Amino acid sequence: MIYRLRKKFVLITAISVGVVFALIFGGIYLASTLQLNHSLDMLADVIAMNDGAFPDLAHNAQETDRPADLPQNQFLTPETQFSTRFFTVRADKDNHILQANTEHISSVSQAEAKEYAQSVLHKGGERGWISDYRYKISETDYGRLVIFVSGETNRAMTGRLLYAVFFVLTGSFLLILLSILLISKKAVKPAAESYEKQKQFVTDANHELKTPLTLILSNIDIIEGEIGKNEWLDDIRSEGERMGLLINQLVTLSRMDEDHANLTVTKFNLSQLLSDAVSEFAALAAEKQKNLTAVIQPSVYYHGDEELIRRLIYILLDNAVKYCDANGNITVRAYTKGRHPVIIVENSYQNAANEEPDKFFHRFYRADKARTFTGGFGIGLSIAKGIARNHKGDVTAYKKDAAHIGFKVTLK
Repeated sequence: MIYRLRKKFVLITAISVGVVFALIFGGIYLASTLQLNHSLDMLADVIAMNDGAFPDLAHNAQETDRPADLPQNQFLTPETQFSTRFFTVRADKDNHILQANTEHISSVSQAEAKEYAQSVLHKGGERGWISDYRYKISETDYGRLVIFVSGETNRAMTGRLLYAVFFVLTGSFLLILLSILLISKKAVKPAAESYEKQKQFVTDANHELKTPLTLILSNIDIIEGEIGKNEWLDDIRSEGERMGLLINQLVTLSRMDEDHANLTVTKFNLSQLLSDAVSEFAALAAEKQKNLTAVIQPSVYYHGDEELIRRLIYILLDNAVKYCDANGNITVRAYTKGRHPVIIVENSYQNAANEEPDKFFHRFYRADKARTFTGGFGIGLSIAKGIARNHKGDVTAYKKDAAHIGFKVTLK
């Protein structure tokens, strides 16, 4: 159990750190993309304001001499016009290409420029990306001016930045995961030691208590042989046998808590096992005036410990018979969901609305608040859950409605 809790702790922490790092990477990616688009859009706006040409800022270096309609941006310097690669295409109002200007770029021919323009004009929208070029469609008196600003260099720089961020975050995640693994091992060590002591205590208690119980029950047999049976001796025998049963169940529960229980795994017919169990409990249910019915999918096979699965089914059927209302109904269903067997046990229970199903698996919990003895100790469902988990499955309780409770077993 401690090993399972440690795995859950490491998994939850790793997922949390991974999500945080993913959000950080996503934020950096979004911010970089928006900044890149903004910078290229600013350059396209400057060219559009100057009717398809980059303004000569070399003679207007002072901020006070800068034309009033140009964007106020610290990256717009007299050198910007020499480092910006762009081309423009003019079209009439019907989107017929008039001319292309590729004077400021060498990697694009006029034919290619016109093809780019045709594509974006038919695409619609004022701004966007085509290949490595950020474009803007500007309305003019004669028609339209399409400005294409090369973002190849900017995209390459942004890509290198994102690669660096990705590797840094990945390396950090792996280091944090390694630290979590080392820290978690030390963190759960005291709990693991305490848990081992508890298990050892249960084992020792089993040996220490069984000897005097055996002597008590043996002496009762001797006394009964000499003086005959009476109600006091019967009470002593009954309580001694009950205590022996409790000790055995505590030992079983302790073993079920082990992460690597010794299972005898074989392939067996789960449908037949369940049918046999229902047949055995049908007489007991009828005796208590309760109706037990079953709908079991035939030929459901399972790889697991047959005896433990049998015990799990017996616990659920015994619980259903015990807590089903007088003249109530008990329903058993079994089927496969995908490749996994599913077992459903439901029974009518008039107090279902007031119950908390999650508590059914708490040790020594019984729905009977007065805790009168009904033949059980409130440990059976805990054992059933332990058996299911040792088979990589689970048992869950639920309220079907205000008058019915159910248990669902999923085996894997």
